[in-house]
Amino acid sequence: MELLQFTNKNQKHNKIGESLMFYVNARAFIEREGNKTKEIIIQTRNKKNEASLELPGGRLELYEPIFDGLKREVYEETGLTVIEIENSNKRMDTRGINPDFEVECLEPYCVYQTTKGPVDSIGMYFICKVEGSLLEAGDETTNIRWESVEEIHKLMLEDPRQFSNVDRAGLIYYLKHRFGKHIDEGRIST
Repeated sequence: MELLQFTNKNQKHNKIGESLMFYVNARAFIEREGNKTKEIIIQTRNKKNEASLELPGGRLELYEPIFDGLKREVYEETGLTVIEIENSNKRMDTRGINPDFEVECLEPYCVYQTTKGPVDSIGMYFICKVEGSLLEAGDETTNIRWESVEEIHKLMLEDPRQFSNVDRAGLIYYLKHRFGKHIDEGRIST
C-alpha cells in the first residue's frame, strides 16, 4: 500500500491508503511492596534504534478488549500474569444489546496522547498486580526488573530522556499523583 502524507493544523500525519496510522496502547504500572518501599517493573526496550527504559505494555490489536491487550502485552514482555487491575470492577460493556456493535467503558489510572512526534498514539496506564516469574528477556525487552519508586525518581532526576518518550510523561504523572513527587521547572522534585 502506498504511504500518503497529509497536513492538519500545521502537523504532518502519515496515512496508508484511506486509514490514518493511529495507535492505541495499554501500559502497566506493575506494583508490589518491596523492602519497606513500593516497587514497579521497568525494562529495557530492545528494538532497533530504540534502547530506552520503559514500562510493560504496547499496542492493542484490532477490536481487542483493553484488559485482554494489557494482560497479553505484560505476559509477552515480562512472563508475568496480571491478577489484578485497579478499578477493573468499574468496567461496563454493551455485549448482548447489539451483536454487531459492542463497546466497553472502563477507568484507567491515567491516559496519554502524543501531541507531536513521528507516531500519533493514545494510551492508557493501569495499576496492576501480577504473579509468576520474570523472564530474562521478553518480546523486544531485556533487563526486566523490579525497581523502587525512589530509584525510578532518582533515574528521572538524573536523566529523564533515558526513559521512552511515552513513558516519561506517564512516570511524571505517576510519581506526582501517586507519591507526591511534584514537577518543578520541567524536572521532578519532592
